Amino acid sequence: MAEEIEIKEGLQGVYIAKSEICKVDGQEGKLYYRGYKIEDLANYSSYEEVCYLLLYGKLPNSKELADFNKKMKEERVIPENTKDIIRKFSKDSQTLDVLRTAMSSLSADDSKPYSEDENENIEKAIKIITKTATIAAAIGRIKEGKEILEPDNSLNHSANFLYMLTGEKPDKDSEKLMDVMFILHAEHSSNASTFATLVACSTLADIYAGVTAGVAALKGPLHGGADEAAVKMMMEIGNPDNTENYIEEALAGKKKIMGFGHRVYKTYDPRARILKSYLDKIKGNSNEEINALIEISLRAEKMMIEKLGKSHGIWPNVDFFSGPLYMHLNIKPELFDTVFASSRTVGWCSHVIEYWRNNKLFRPLEEFIGKIDLEYLPIDKR
Repeated sequence: MAEEIEIKEGLQGVYIAKSEICKVDGQEGKLYYRGYKIEDLANYSSYEEVCYLLLYGKLPNSKELADFNKKMKEERVIPENTKDIIRKFSKDSQTLDVLRTAMSSLSADDSKPYSEDENENIEKAIKIITKTATIAAAIGRIKEGKEILEPDNSLNHSANFLYMLTGEKPDKDSEKLMDVMFILHAEHSSNASTFATLVACSTLADIYAGVTAGVAALKGPLHGGADEAAVKMMMEIGNPDNTENYIEEALAGKKKIMGFGHRVYKTYDPRARILKSYLDKIKGNSNEEINALIEISLRAEKMMIEKLGKSHGIWPNVDFFSGPLYMHLNIKPELFDTVFASSRTVGWCSHVIEYWRNNKLFRPLEEFIGKIDLEYLPIDKR
């Protein structure tokens, strides 16, 4: 009797490794980076401090953070060949395609892209984290027909990103909001892009190759792209007073409402709750278009929770509220995924560095269900 094989589609429920980096509690709606609550990190920390935490496994003291900030600033400038790639491809290509190509070019600027030394790989991670933000901003500039701006080292990571993208130094509220967006998207356990990064690096490919694989996986609308799809839905609704009818008709037609539901969270995504608090703060204080999007998002959220929240476990996720907030920061929808990738590089790199401590090549099995021992016929007899 043949052995019955259980297929775990999408690797649902399969554990791939032990990790100390991130805990996602989908039943309770809690998220921890290295044991610290995401709410505390979003409220009190900075993206630089969170990067240090994820890479080194502890919160830095003042000197460690100052040294780390200095390293990040030193690595912001991107090579000329990477700028040439951005200029050549950005106008007509999707932003994640440009980011993926530009990302893979960074290894050419490293004389030793693969290393077995953990400290050297952390240095490479810092380079990737900072340069990806510069690349993302440069893509946005070229898309708008503007020149690439060089980094401003008087600014922190988030403020510098907004400056390189918009050409204006942000106010403190915008700087804080951008910092929170980077923090909330920095890490989320073994999601599809993180897994793709680990699969690539389990072959002992260099960390640049792994992150490039992560960007490639992020392009799919089932992983990245939901925030752009959600805000485009809000734009389609147009008038806030159309919200309820739109949702009713969409649900009746079994149309998916982007930004709701999650593979892990069966309750309110804690990141979405944090972002909602920022929507409440800026409601009525942005331009007319964004104020309308904010009202639509809040009305849609209320209706979806009433209809599908407690009864079906379908709650808002981080993607639903991200769009209006990005747009409030003058980040256009076509750039959302690229900013997401820029935020997530630290998570990808942290997992690679941890996994390499006890590396094992990923090589899953599949059950063959095709025919065998078929007769081969010469081409003139087929």
